[in-house]
Amino acid sequence: MQVTSLQTLGWHERWQEPFAPYAERYTLGRVSLEHKHMYRVMTEEGDLLGEVSGKLRHEASGREDYPAVGDFVLLEARASEGKATIHGILPRFSKFSRKAAGNTTEEQIVASNVDTVFLVNALNNDFNLRRIERYLILAWESGASPVIVLSKADLCEEATERAAEVEAVAIGVPVHVVSAWNQEGIEALTPYVSPGRTVALLGSSGAGKSTLINLLLGEPVQEVQGIREGDDRGRHTTTYRELFVMPGGGLLVDTPGMRELQLWHADEGLGDTFAEIEELAAGCKFADCRHEREPGCAVREGLLGGALRAERYESYKKTQRELAFLAAKDDVKLRLQQKERWKKLTSSNRNRVNRK
Repeated sequence: MQVTSLQTLGWHERWQEPFAPYAERYTLGRVSLEHKHMYRVMTEEGDLLGEVSGKLRHEASGREDYPAVGDFVLLEARASEGKATIHGILPRFSKFSRKAAGNTTEEQIVASNVDTVFLVNALNNDFNLRRIERYLILAWESGASPVIVLSKADLCEEATERAAEVEAVAIGVPVHVVSAWNQEGIEALTPYVSPGRTVALLGSSGAGKSTLINLLLGEPVQEVQGIREGDDRGRHTTTYRELFVMPGGGLLVDTPGMRELQLWHADEGLGDTFAEIEELAAGCKFADCRHEREPGCAVREGLLGGALRAERYESYKKTQRELAFLAAKDDVKLRLQQKERWKKLTSSNRNRVNRK
């Protein structure tokens, strides 16, 4: 689709003030594709191939300081060459982040400036309530509104029952059951992708994200593949994040499948996802109740009385432990970064004195 205005790309007046100091020097664009620190940027002059400036690269302290798909960026455009230099990133009003793969504690931004997150889970043997909870935690933490899409309903005879199970752990979150094969339930998704609004699709490989993208766009822009025989798990088709503009003006972000979703900082997301447990905990007799053998524990009463399911509570405790471990590692990383910055500052000052 030909971009005719920034509004087509999801521009909002929230960015007018932070952009104002740079308006005379730079133009604007929105990152639609990232690949090894090279970026495709949508602008009013067409798509440009962008790379970050030396200053931006030098000042970046981690991956989160580089552009991500969905970012609005400050550009020095060279339209005749089809290229641009990225000098800055406008503030993100939302970002879906996870812990980057590997042993390091580092944030990976999956998509930014997203209004709604479609959490896509297939209704086949890959159906997993615990994974849905993890996606919900990060969706709530991102600042975007989560919507659960249960795909491949044609492959499940208990679609209604499974939707009810999801509604029980995703309190207040819209749940839609769809089938791309029969094209059932697709129309219920289109109101979320209204002009100027951005929707990101997240889920495991083979959940049907790329198929949904193709149906919503009305054309086969994304390659799709079948699931593997034997375990109903999908093959990787989308290998990078990409933003598409819909004919009607909405925007869609397709993402690679994430089977192992490692949590990032998500204290608020934890509370929103397990709201009923936190409400029970607020009724405990003691503020520091550990919900073990303390008298007057409302959580234990909920477990014994059946108001709270044991597997739901175990998932809550496991997630708490994971976030606590991540916070401890991040605290160590922060101290090391501060120590390294101090060493650089001391070395710089010493060199300055020696030159005098």
